[in-house]
Amino acid sequence: MIRLVHELAAQGFTMAVTCRVLEVAPSTYYEAIKRQPSARAVEDQELTGLIGEVHQDSRGTYGAPRIHAELRMGLGLRIGRKRVARLRRAADIHGVSHRRKLRHRPDTATPDDLVKRQFTADGPDRIWFAYLTQHRASDGWVYGCAVIDEWSRRIVGWSVADHMRSELVVDALEMARWQRSPDGTIVHADMGGQNTSWIFGHWLRAASLLGSMGRVASSVDDALI
Repeated sequence: MIRLVHELAAQGFTMAVTCRVLEVAPSTYYEAIKRQPSARAVEDQELTGLIGEVHQDSRGTYGAPRIHAELRMGLGLRIGRKRVARLRRAADIHGVSHRRKLRHRPDTATPDDLVKRQFTADGPDRIWFAYLTQHRASDGWVYGCAVIDEWSRRIVGWSVADHMRSELVVDALEMARWQRSPDGTIVHADMGGQNTSWIFGHWLRAASLLGSMGRVASSVDDALI
C-alpha cells in the first residue's frame, strides 16, 4: 500500500488525497519512506544487478532457469530458482522463448574471431591457444587442456582431469596467468561447449583476457597445437 501511495504521488496526485482514499495515515507513509532498506532488499538489489549482467552476457537469450544455473555454478551463489524468477520479472528481464516444434535454438553468445588464422604474433603473451584432448587410460578416460603461447610455441599452462567441463580449461588458463601475468592477451579456442559457456566467458572478462573463436567444425583453428 505504501508503494502505491508513492507511485500515485509521483504521478501528480496530492499526498493528502492519496492517503485519505487508500486509508493510509500520512505519518505511516513518511515513516516508511525514511526507513532504511532491509538487508533482504539490499541483497535483492545486488542480485538483480547480477541477473542483468548474466542476461546481457547471453545476448538476451537466457531465461530464469539458465540464469539460476549460471549464478549457482558460475558464481557459487546459494539462491533459489523462484527468487531468481521473481527478481527477473520485477526487473522486466525476458529471455528468448521458442516453440519446440520449430526445433530452433538461440545462437550461443560467442566472441568474434580475433586471430583469423593469422598464426603470428609480434611478442610473447599476445595470443594464446587453448586445446582440449582426451586419452583412454586403464581405468577410463583422461582429459587434458593445454595453453600454448603463439610467439614462443611454449606450453604456458595445462590441466588434467576426469571430466571435460569448463573448469578444465579455466584451470589451465589459471596456471598460464599465474606464470606469465598477461595483460589483454587474446585466448583463441574452438567452439566446444566448454569454451562457449558463460562460466568460461565470465572468467575471461574477470582476468582481463580477450576471447576469440574460429569457425564451427574447423580443424585449421587448432593447427598451431
